[in-house]
Amino acid sequence: MKNRRAFCQKSIIAVAGIVSYGVIGCRSKKEKPVPEIKNSLKLSLAQWSLHKAFFAKELDPINFAPVTASYDIKAVEYVNQFYVEHVNNEPFWMEMQQRASGEGVNSLLIMVDDEGDLGDPDSQKRKEAAINHQKWINAAKLMDCHSIRVNAFGSGTKSEMHGYLVDGLSQLCEYASKENINVLIENHGLYSSDAQWVTNVIKAVDSPFLGTLPDFGNWCTNEKWGSTKDDACTDSYDLYNGVKEFMPYAKGVSAKSYDFNEDGTVKGIDYNKMIDLVKAEGYDGYVGIEYEGENLSEPDGIRATKALLEDAWNRS
Repeated sequence: MKNRRAFCQKSIIAVAGIVSYGVIGCRSKKEKPVPEIKNSLKLSLAQWSLHKAFFAKELDPINFAPVTASYDIKAVEYVNQFYVEHVNNEPFWMEMQQRASGEGVNSLLIMVDDEGDLGDPDSQKRKEAAINHQKWINAAKLMDCHSIRVNAFGSGTKSEMHGYLVDGLSQLCEYASKENINVLIENHGLYSSDAQWVTNVIKAVDSPFLGTLPDFGNWCTNEKWGSTKDDACTDSYDLYNGVKEFMPYAKGVSAKSYDFNEDGTVKGIDYNKMIDLVKAEGYDGYVGIEYEGENLSEPDGIRATKALLEDAWNRS
């Protein structure tokens, strides 16, 4: 990101008590080089995998990067719900990034919820939603992330929502482009889990800063948040076609896992097939672990998902 190092130095000097942390490394929206050989598996951890522990205050969100490192995972995907009170606190984000850097952990993105619908039929509300998301772009920049994840929500018919969302996303991407941060759409239920519809929206916005975060789950098209857990969804998009259609625009991948079978596979998701789709697109970014199961603890679910991903990657 342009002049980031100078900006970080000035910001750190300006805040008492932060000087001792030193200068935080800065980079462009492209991920910094990693030591892994090309086409090796690069894993990240989605903070939602530990949401029960964070909501119960068993874990402190400021320590998410060190907690992630304890799983031998070197990249993180933050959830904005755990940092709402700190969103405009620059010293806080600098300390977060310093903790991540101290553990050798890359900060990749912030998943943003509850900031208004970018596809709202009311033009003023769309504008407000775009503005509401800007503060998370600012936080992502301070954290040296490459993206924020947004929801393609709103109301109206598919045709109407297409137009609303193109407008809302265009406004947000205009701001994001100035900060060199990507805006990613995740399949999260309703129209956002119709991959063909979402990719048509992306084409219409026509911004290099707009992409996707394909999730292995979340393909339910008649429920908000889109969970396909336990086969409870009554109307869903084919998960493999959805991932395949999202991959050309992917700037991240979310490996959702629910409950596990006795053989270590995830119920309802063929990880070997998913990894084949990811590799077929020549994707060389991070694959994020996002455990949402009930039959394992959160730590065990993370470890089981990690083992399954490593096995699937090596098999394909």
